Amino acid sequence: MNVYNRRATDPGNPRNSPDSGLQKSDSLIALRRQSRKPGEASFFFFDHHFQSDAVKVLPGEYFVANTDIVIMTVLGSCIAACIWDAKSGVGGMNHFMLPDGDSSDTSGRYGSYAMELLINEMIKLGARRESMQAKVFGGGQVMAGFTTMNVGERNTKFVMDYLHTEHITVLSKDVLDIYPRKVCFFPTSGKAMVKRLAHSHPETLESTERRGNVVALAKTTAGGSVDLF
Repeated sequence: MNVYNRRATDPGNPRNSPDSGLQKSDSLIALRRQSRKPGEASFFFFDHHFQSDAVKVLPGEYFVANTDIVIMTVLGSCIAACIWDAKSGVGGMNHFMLPDGDSSDTSGRYGSYAMELLINEMIKLGARRESMQAKVFGGGQVMAGFTTMNVGERNTKFVMDYLHTEHITVLSKDVLDIYPRKVCFFPTSGKAMVKRLAHSHPETLESTERRGNVVALAKTTAGGSVDLF
């Protein structure tokens, strides 16, 4: 039985009690009141589909947890690396826009910094680098007219090379092609779900993603299939 379905339907789950609305509100209030590090995602909400607290990771952000929360993002040419350590039950996601930038720019927009940031924050919660595993998403060719290596391909090559160099096994991936994607990651179990989103204006998607407005993007895209890894 899928553990997430069980949580949503189990009568013993306090989220399904008459006071569940209050408990959901209290848990979100607690999450929103916690101080956050630079680059750490802070957009928290209750996801009714999964019946769970959730956090939206915007471009340039990351989130790491060892608790029952769904980490979500929407991707165009950007990459989200979902990394998990089964032994510690710690997992996290980042969302970067380009492979690298100026050496002085320590920003989560760049993969070279975003990957180290994600891994180091996981280690602080008890994860070990040698037991980490990864699932990788994004890198879509959402801008029309490219004949040379596009941003999505560059991002995908970077993250795969990085994980190979760090000896982090890639368990699964859904990358490249032309689709934007919505990704949901469950950090304590390592489960990941991806939905390919339909869109008719690739340039609008790219512009929206770069502004970080993935909430609006998720509301204006529809269609595609869902794969459970």
